[in-house]
Amino acid sequence: MLPVSTAFASSVPLPSTQLNPSRVRTRIVLVASSDASLRERLRHSLTGLRWQVLEAPGGADAWVASQAVTQLEALLIDPWLPDLDVAEFLHDFHQEHPQVDLVMTDGAAIADSGRSPYHQELLYALRRSQEGDTAAWQAAPEMEGNLDPQQLPHLPRQISAIGVASRTKQSTLPVPAALRGAGFEGVSRHDSEIEAERGVTPIGMASNGHGRREGPTVERIPELIGTTAVMLEVSRRIRLVAAKSTPVLIEGPTGSGKELVAEALHRLSSRSRKPFVAINCAAIPEALLEAELFGHTRGAFTGAVQGRTGRIESADGGTLFLDEIGEMPLALQSKLLRFFESGELQRIGDNETVKVDVRIVAATHQPLSEDAQKGHFRADLYYRLAVFLIRTPALLEHMEDLPQLVSHFLERLGRKSPVKRIDAPAMARLANHGWPGNVRELEHVLERAAILAGDEPSITASEIDFGLSPVN
Repeated sequence: MLPVSTAFASSVPLPSTQLNPSRVRTRIVLVASSDASLRERLRHSLTGLRWQVLEAPGGADAWVASQAVTQLEALLIDPWLPDLDVAEFLHDFHQEHPQVDLVMTDGAAIADSGRSPYHQELLYALRRSQEGDTAAWQAAPEMEGNLDPQQLPHLPRQISAIGVASRTKQSTLPVPAALRGAGFEGVSRHDSEIEAERGVTPIGMASNGHGRREGPTVERIPELIGTTAVMLEVSRRIRLVAAKSTPVLIEGPTGSGKELVAEALHRLSSRSRKPFVAINCAAIPEALLEAELFGHTRGAFTGAVQGRTGRIESADGGTLFLDEIGEMPLALQSKLLRFFESGELQRIGDNETVKVDVRIVAATHQPLSEDAQKGHFRADLYYRLAVFLIRTPALLEHMEDLPQLVSHFLERLGRKSPVKRIDAPAMARLANHGWPGNVRELEHVLERAAILAGDEPSITASEIDFGLSPVN
């Protein structure tokens, strides 16, 4: 039998004011995803909501796990699994387990699947996992409301109690202010039944205060940290175009996350099982760039002691990411355009052509449309690349996301050591900086600060070094 890891809710007793645990029906959820970090975040949220969690890194493990339990309540499944076609897996799984609530990890509903009475808790956990805020349960000092501080370690249980009670009464129970806006709202049983008849409510649906839904809000791509309008627009555009083979041009200043966008486009596409090949056109000398892209035969030029497959051919079936496309020489641009038009490439020194199927994603920090008008970049190639545009904003355009970004980078730096905190004066220094290097600069500044802080648990203003002063 294939290994399946399990994680179960802790047995911490509920405060006396909360729902008796004996009245909470045992419910088991299976999380199927090759992303170990996503599974960990979902397990953290779901066990806090009194779910028993089974994990499976692939479709085969998920199938084994589903056969090992008799009362599976729900399946949270990635749109892509490394070993099985998800559509086929879901078809067979639904026939075998018609009563199980099936939910994609991107929040999409599965038609005709069962519907758990605790479905809203699944959506809440998904939203929390997308936020990546595994420390949010311990964020008590920043929460508002009338919660007893001594009950804060039991906060996940309070959410669970609200979720259960809201389905056992006709009227809506109040939700503590600390939990509102975090993806969970109390709903009456009547409202829940209406929602079930209409289908799954997507994560982020907003209420207009009269029991009606105004429409879905944008779901943030997990790789992109930030919930401001400009960042959510990036996520919206990624989701719109990811499933297509349309060429995409990503424009944005240096350090603003263009490669993250390209990787997200690949991950959410039907090409995700095939290679994602990236090449920085500015980092390779002009004399070598053509051979790097198209490949060459043995003896094609001085030093070519053996043949080599080019980056384009290596990406066959997948995605080719051309970073800093604006730096590509004009002569090579014409050869790339010819490949776009025919789908065929010719290795240097070879008379044969090779048919290659790749999705092109390009990125630039330059105003490429202006360069095309001035003749510095081929206009016909620009229009081939810019079928769909995505713009990554400078950090100064979404400074409201700074606390989330700082928390994300400090947590990542703390994977092999205790996570450091940052005090208010240090955060103020970060907030007042101009950030010419954008998010990448922020990451490096925090890494430098964490090193300078040594064994201290907190980063202070004295450790915030922007590297602008000359070394004496």
